[in-house]
Amino acid sequence: MKNSNKCPICNGNKEFSTTTFTVDLGTNLIVVRNTPATICSNCGEEWIDDTIAEQLEDIVNEAKAKNRMIEVIDFKLESVA
Repeated sequence: MKNSNKCPICNGNKEFSTTTFTVDLGTNLIVVRNTPATICSNCGEEWIDDTIAEQLEDIVNEAKAKNRMIEVIDFKLESVA
């Protein structure tokens, strides 16, 4: 049985933290700060939970609908709204 707290890339420790999620759509750039993620403390590889990914998809779709060139969003504030 594999230890889910170990990074499959470098065998470092995976820890809960936050990251900045960025989507470059060519005509739009969407940046979501403070996105919950699991990050390897050794190599920095990041994993985003499926539930968070679904929320990010909604955030990105809303930002695209605004048709702004650059949209910077704080995930924690967006989740509360």
